[in-house]
Amino acid sequence: MASKLGNYDGQMRTALPTFRHAACMGSRMSKNKSHERYWRAPQADRLALIVDACDYFRHLREVIIATRQQLMLIGWDFDLEIEMLPGESDKDGLAPDGLPNKIGPFLEKVIERNTDLHIYILKWNGAVLVAPGRLAPGAALAAFGSARIHFALDGHHPFGACHHQKIVVADDSIAFCGGIDMTENRWDTSEHLPNDPRRLRKDGSPSEPWHDATTAVSGPAAAALGDLARQRWKRAQDETLEEPSPRDAAVWPDDLSPNATDIEVGIARTQPPFDGSPLINEIEKSLLHAIETAESSLYIESQYFTGDSVCEALEKRLKEKGGPEIVIINPEYALSPFEDDAMHEQRDRKISQLSDADREERFRMYYPVTKAEQSIYVHAKIFIADQKILHIGSANMNNRSMGFDTECNMIIEGQEELIAGFRTRLLSEHLAVSAEEFDETHKERGGLIAAVEALNSTDGRGLRKMIDRPSSLRGNLLADTQIMDPRYAEGDTTSAGQGIRPRHIAALIGTTVAGYLGWRGWRKRK
Repeated sequence: MASKLGNYDGQMRTALPTFRHAACMGSRMSKNKSHERYWRAPQADRLALIVDACDYFRHLREVIIATRQQLMLIGWDFDLEIEMLPGESDKDGLAPDGLPNKIGPFLEKVIERNTDLHIYILKWNGAVLVAPGRLAPGAALAAFGSARIHFALDGHHPFGACHHQKIVVADDSIAFCGGIDMTENRWDTSEHLPNDPRRLRKDGSPSEPWHDATTAVSGPAAAALGDLARQRWKRAQDETLEEPSPRDAAVWPDDLSPNATDIEVGIARTQPPFDGSPLINEIEKSLLHAIETAESSLYIESQYFTGDSVCEALEKRLKEKGGPEIVIINPEYALSPFEDDAMHEQRDRKISQLSDADREERFRMYYPVTKAEQSIYVHAKIFIADQKILHIGSANMNNRSMGFDTECNMIIEGQEELIAGFRTRLLSEHLAVSAEEFDETHKERGGLIAAVEALNSTDGRGLRKMIDRPSSLRGNLLADTQIMDPRYAEGDTTSAGQGIRPRHIAALIGTTVAGYLGWRGWRKRK
């Protein structure tokens, strides 16, 4: 690529070395290529692990500028009015690269410059109900912008289910897949500075500190994610998109150092039954296998922790003598009181269940805080078994992600130095220590929990133990019914796609609002 965007202030960087393909990796993943725990296991010419949206948005911007044929944006939500590089706009709203900082105008300028480029934006239609104001910019971009920008709402899923994958594919050359949405409230640095003036909502109010992660892959792995993105578009729009023609040179950001080269990666999905197709729960099967075979430790970062199958598998390991220790990082609170009641009452029950099974003090659940003791919201979806298996993707540790919503995880196996280094990078960030200090303490203390508790500060940046909170009538009702955290059973091929769908509800709300406004206008004329 022609330009480099350079470094920036305020970002904590913990470098990981680059690793090449290991023999054990190849043999293991090759056997699993057609296994039910994976959809595909293609080679990644390069792979990078990206923590927090400050880095991600910068790399993503560089990739979008270099895309020439087809850009697939598949996500839970897209907010085209946010700035990708907060605090770096000039008086005309331009970023240092000379293009608009806000996503919508940025895409318009990119497609104006690249005359063969088509951009496809697929957004969950339920997001219209969650944040209806974000629909207008996307609809306006599709209606009044370039004919080569295609914007669609995905409503082809069972009622109540969520299109939750977060995938970006550029020319089938590079792809990003993880947990970071291109929407409001996601931007933050890994330092999670208190009162960072760049961490603002569009209305100017401060946004909470936010921890997240994603991956970047090139080569056949990127092409495979391109296939998945086009399948999602086909299912949502009944339109078959052609593959882009191969590029002479791969698209890869100049300042994104790969953490591994020439390795195979697993791609696993969750997809609910729909129109006669059965449930796909590759992510769940892969996670349960990893829990069952773990020897020393399980490290989990997740927005939620309510999944019955995952919790039962962890409970079984805790009851074993000498089983693996389990460290889980979760947000202290959900984003709204209703969501907190719906998900965290269930989480409190899971904590009690696992604590009761913990016979050897091998289970801890923490939430991270800034140096000002403000809670950091954990949105990352990361799972690490020993130093052997790493998941990064969109799937949370809840029932929905195991068998109700659409999800996609990237899985790395057998790259022990890479996986251990990434776990160290995460925990050293949470504990505000160097990677070297964490590794030395981990070696001296002989375990993750012992290392965390030796390094953890009780004043300022660190991890705090999750504690039970008083339950509420609404929380108990939501937890008992699991109405906000449902799932389908394996092998279910019920006609879940029939009947009322989210788009029908959205249409009903729109019709109701239009009718109400018309009625008010009629009353005024009278």
